[in-house]
Amino acid sequence: MESSQADINREIEAAAQQPGGPQPKLDYPSYRSSILRHPKQPPHLIDPESVELWAPAFGHRDVAVDEADLTIQHAGTPIGERIVVTGRVLDGDGHPVANQLVEVWQANAAGRYRHQRDQHPAPHDPNFTGVGRMLTGPDGTYRFQTIKPGPYPWRNHLNAWRPAHIHFSLFGTDFTQRLVTQMYFPGDPLFPLDPIYQSITDPKARDLLIAQYDHEVTTPEWSTGYRWDVVLTGTHRTPLESDIEETA
Repeated sequence: MESSQADINREIEAAAQQPGGPQPKLDYPSYRSSILRHPKQPPHLIDPESVELWAPAFGHRDVAVDEADLTIQHAGTPIGERIVVTGRVLDGDGHPVANQLVEVWQANAAGRYRHQRDQHPAPHDPNFTGVGRMLTGPDGTYRFQTIKPGPYPWRNHLNAWRPAHIHFSLFGTDFTQRLVTQMYFPGDPLFPLDPIYQSITDPKARDLLIAQYDHEVTTPEWSTGYRWDVVLTGTHRTPLESDIEETA
């Protein structure tokens, strides 16, 4: 019998009573597929090749400035709330991480990805692909313009919905440290119902995934703005999706 949202809520409440940490739990029962997908054996340390220990080098010849604007990739204007997202990529000591590649992908305003596996009955937007990338500046700042994504259903349990979010991929200090995470929007009523978000059982760590509305980032009569910093290491490290991978 398929689990209901009430069943999931009880499991989330039970998990919240167990010891947790700032990163997602690998085995989180209410996130059904984590039971099948997480590693069950201790990791084996391997020596990476020397080329993997260098940070990937990208320049403006590799990443064009207009790749940071997800609203101009097609002939027409995409539908939805136009937003700007900006922030800084920092190391554990608060130092900026410059010239790092930041990649983003997301659903459209109706909550649908442009992906063959996304078949839920929400409209495609022919003017929105939902992918972009940019380089961090000397002070670690990234900035991109996009459309605010919508929530969408997923088949974890009966009537399951994911909060609106944007996926981020960042390279750390070398190729072996690619980091993947998600950014959420403030005040989403789906937060307490979502097993992926709740798999981070430390409330303070969960809060690190939520962007803040920043009126200084807005453009008059054009777009609203959000600010979200990513911390790569240390006690305030941003929770990472790489611990529990999610494809959508």
